[in-house]
Amino acid sequence: MSAPTVAIVDDHALWRAGVRAELEGTFDVVGDAGTVEDAVALIAATAPDVVLLDVHMPDGGGVAVLRRARAAGSTATFLALSVSDAAEDVIAVIRAGARGYITKAIAPAELGDAVRRVHEGDAVFSPRLAGFVLDAFAGAAAPAPGGSGDAELDQLTPREREVLRLLARGYLYKEIAHRLEISPKTVEAHVSAVLRKLQLSNRHELSRWAAEHEVMDP
Repeated sequence: MSAPTVAIVDDHALWRAGVRAELEGTFDVVGDAGTVEDAVALIAATAPDVVLLDVHMPDGGGVAVLRRARAAGSTATFLALSVSDAAEDVIAVIRAGARGYITKAIAPAELGDAVRRVHEGDAVFSPRLAGFVLDAFAGAAAPAPGGSGDAELDQLTPREREVLRLLARGYLYKEIAHRLEISPKTVEAHVSAVLRKLQLSNRHELSRWAAEHEVMDP
């Protein structure tokens, strides 16, 4: 298989230049862009095989690029490349259609390998991020016995409901962990499970959902 063509999308010009310098010579870098609008136009004009996609940009971010490019007919493979390793960011961009998610701490040699692998059809994740995705897409658990009458809420376990209630009331992960006497990592895993079961993308949507379904109070 020939080397894939690559487009780079990131709002930091120095970062784009560094990634481009690293990849050129091994891959055909067809261009780079720093905004959602420029990225969508670049992808449409050059039809790259792989798009290295930043997750957070001021004008909408990687999810917006991905959705608009897909709507315009792009068949590119998207590989998220971000400083963030937050579960909600990973889940959101994978749900939008990215094939992998790696952090910017990745070694240069590993970056080239990741580009090749997603082009060949593999799903590529930085260490520990794959667990978020497995949790998010493992399939909904059976409804809890003694349901509340709300089909969505009944998907959640009692502990997941506790975490949701505290999160919706504004508690941080560490504070929730302290109140429930569990680890912050366990709280994060519960939040990922709740996001997946309710088909939401982040804690802000969770808070709104909790208010609408009257689960804010004990």
